[in-house]
Amino acid sequence: MTPLAWLHQLQHGSPEASRRALAKAITLLESDKPAHREQADALLTLVQPVSGGAFRLGLSGVPGVGKSTFIEALGLALIAQGHRVAVLAVDPSSSLSGGSILGDKTRMERLSVHPQAFIRPSPARGNLGGVAEATREAMLVCEASGYDVVLVETVGVGQSESAVANMTDMFVLLQLPNAGDDLQAIKRGVMELADLIVVNKADLDPDAATRAQATLTSSVRLLGLGHGQPEAHKPEVLQLSALHGQGLGEFWQAVQRYRAHQGGAHVQHKRRQQALSWMWERVNAGLQRAFRAHPQVQAELAAIEQQVAQGKLPASTAARRLLAAQQIKA
Repeated sequence: MTPLAWLHQLQHGSPEASRRALAKAITLLESDKPAHREQADALLTLVQPVSGGAFRLGLSGVPGVGKSTFIEALGLALIAQGHRVAVLAVDPSSSLSGGSILGDKTRMERLSVHPQAFIRPSPARGNLGGVAEATREAMLVCEASGYDVVLVETVGVGQSESAVANMTDMFVLLQLPNAGDDLQAIKRGVMELADLIVVNKADLDPDAATRAQATLTSSVRLLGLGHGQPEAHKPEVLQLSALHGQGLGEFWQAVQRYRAHQGGAHVQHKRRQQALSWMWERVNAGLQRAFRAHPQVQAELAAIEQQVAQGKLPASTAARRLLAAQQIKA
């Protein structure tokens, strides 16, 4: 299928044909084969002018916080309001085998079969931030297919939440009711990235959820987020129960307040900066692959790694030798 025919199928095919074309397009974007990459680049060039119309919402939280339950409940609620929802869910990959369970469709049974929803689980493959390499590109294709809300579910807290925050319009951090006593809850880096903080599973222990909400609210204030900048957004802290559908309306109202506060011009500026950041990330990744594939580097790499591991060669000296092998100055 040519990229132009692909785009036509995405936009004008029957609902089922469009979903199949979208799934195949994302598979193409995830492929490492040079021929597939060439096709993918051509497709992305075509979808670029017709993408960008969706609201991009990133979600992260520790394993067990109920991300999948929350996304399914939110997705169904948004569809009831007339939205079309795409979910790009990233599953952790094994550091040993590289395999991934990809069980999000199983956990989102009702949403996965809804004609106005599209769920794509992808393996993280060890990427920082728990987002698959092609997630950014997949968002563009989903938008070109007419999905006006794109939810990005990350592997979880602990690596680099900046990855998902740097590709979405809003970043939501999910917390458990007992998180109020957890130091992880008040780490400045995570709090600075969060645009909205949600205490999920509030039905399990309402008192604990209320304490967690109060603690997190105090953390936002004590950390001085937005201090000295009247126009800055101070993250709200909400509590809800995704399992019972309680608090979803208040959550979406908070999202709308955030969007109204930011304004369209700010979103467009943010997206331009995100696109430039992604370009340089891909440049750096490409340079690293080219470096490792260089014949002279491959010839010397094993011996130099052994010397560093045995303490016979300083790491900085080893790095300069490998860079010199490819005629790159450190």
